[in-house]
Amino acid sequence: MSNDEKTTPSGLILLHKQPGITSFDSLRDIKRMLGSGKAGHTGTLDKFAEGLLLVLTGRALKLSRWFTCCDKEYEGTICFGTETDTLDPEGSPVATAPLPSREAVENVLPRFCGEIEQAPPAYSAVHVDGERAYMLARRGDAPEMKKRRVTVYRLELLSWEPPHARIFVRCSSGTYIRSLARDIALASGSRAYLSALVRTRVAGFRLEEAVSESREQRTANSEQIREGRINPVNKEVFEKLGVCCFDISLEDSGKIVQGKPLMQIFSTLPVFSGESSDVAALFFEESLIAVIEKKNNVWKYGYVYANN
Repeated sequence: MSNDEKTTPSGLILLHKQPGITSFDSLRDIKRMLGSGKAGHTGTLDKFAEGLLLVLTGRALKLSRWFTCCDKEYEGTICFGTETDTLDPEGSPVATAPLPSREAVENVLPRFCGEIEQAPPAYSAVHVDGERAYMLARRGDAPEMKKRRVTVYRLELLSWEPPHARIFVRCSSGTYIRSLARDIALASGSRAYLSALVRTRVAGFRLEEAVSESREQRTANSEQIREGRINPVNKEVFEKLGVCCFDISLEDSGKIVQGKPLMQIFSTLPVFSGESSDVAALFFEESLIAVIEKKNNVWKYGYVYANN
């Protein structure tokens, strides 16, 4: 472990990102308060968007991959009549079409529920031939955005004030709400871009639990973070991620730190019954010892937290 990791508090910060700044820039005050660069978000929000960012600090950054694959909830505003190249308000118009009726929009929404094929926006961080798609698009190229499977669990029309429609979306990780706005418009005989977006929930974490990074609140929030708003990566955190948590003995935790094979340590741990998920967090009292994963039907170490 580096000296930076040793001195930086480790844990989770729930941050309310404001519109108009990038997700990366939203971390500056946190890094300055921590006196360290050991802080990173676990799911990008576009510059025009706002909402919940899960920020990991210190050695908890090594747990990022279990925070990035979570389901999310959004409230978005679709502006019909014009489509932009970025599919958001920062882009340039590329197409126009008549406004759809409310009925037309409501009729097509069921098409986008469940498992769907979705093409990411050209202006996105998706890799195309080893390069970010947005870099190709900015050079004037036309990156081929291959469709991929995502899941929309719930999609509702919240309000209709032409040309704007507010929608609620609960979806899997990797779903682009900008693409959803584009596709809803095309299906209803129009064109559109996403004019506003708020991420209200990530897994079991809600926006109302987050600290704001607005200028008016930065000083107060820095004090809040110092006074304990860095949440430890405890059972509550993993349960909100949907990860099973198990208590183990001091003796078994020592064996894990030594790297002994899991099946030699445990024979009756419920997680090995095959009835639970493919990820589990192991705790001794309130301390995280390790995250384990089942791959090819075999349980293996994901990350030994107590060893770092």
